[in-house]
Amino acid sequence: MYRLLSALVLFLFFQSQITVAQGGFDLWVLDTEGKGKKLKILPETAKPLTNRPEYDNQPNFINDSELVFSAADEKGNHDIILYSFRTGNFSNLSKTSDRSEFSPTLTDCKQYISAVVMEPDSTQRVWLYPTNMGEPEVLYDDIAPVGYYDWYDNKAAMFVLGQPNKLIYARGKGDILEIDDQIGRSVKRRPKTSQIGYLSMKSPRETLAGLELVIRSFDIESGKSEVMGFGLAGSLDFIWLDQDYLLMAQGNGIYRKKTTDPEWEFLGKIQSSTHQNITRMAYSPELNKLVVTMQRK
Repeated sequence: MYRLLSALVLFLFFQSQITVAQGGFDLWVLDTEGKGKKLKILPETAKPLTNRPEYDNQPNFINDSELVFSAADEKGNHDIILYSFRTGNFSNLSKTSDRSEFSPTLTDCKQYISAVVMEPDSTQRVWLYPTNMGEPEVLYDDIAPVGYYDWYDNKAAMFVLGQPNKLIYARGKGDILEIDDQIGRSVKRRPKTSQIGYLSMKSPRETLAGLELVIRSFDIESGKSEVMGFGLAGSLDFIWLDQDYLLMAQGNGIYRKKTTDPEWEFLGKIQSSTHQNITRMAYSPELNKLVVTMQRK
């Protein structure tokens, strides 16, 4: 009976997330002070970075002054957009009418912007877009459909959709390490380590506020797995502030947690009459900027 109830809760939880994902999203930016355990966010500085009815989402800093994200046009096609905090300008890194790019980020070698590409036949694979604007190429032609990913040692740890969804690490052609088969959508390498952090759906905690997924890490080098507590109820996204601290959001509130601490610390809340429900985030300690994705009301 308990397993049936848990399965029902998980189904309803992810159904609600799919419904949310169908709305419009914008990027907001706010200032921060301090680093790590001394980080402070300044909610009063929060303002829209984008303001369109379409989808602007999945931000990632690629250096100390530039941000990439996925943006939809009026026809629903997604391209990679670059924003420069130095110039205040937006520019297209891709402009493809027959495919869509999601989850752009910088590769370890810094020669490419990688992305999950939905190809013309709806296949989803990881592609590489040269930073010198050369021709893009598919990286893993035999691994699909990829939902989310991150990098370690110039190789990708990938959320591969299926029955069940799996987290894998591609050590080489035909050499696939399976890490977990009960995962959420966040896949984030822990800074300055060989660990891949992710949210696990194994043994979630059911609370009055909602379902709390388990935060886990897997060390690619040692093969050891570590549990770092629970995420916030109803939240599917986290980022690393540094090697020891995590950042997560719930509603319009932003929270921090040390990996060894059981509880989350409230840092502040973005007040907005037009946007709600922070999901994905990107942080630049050099710029003292936090970029968050918010849903349009």
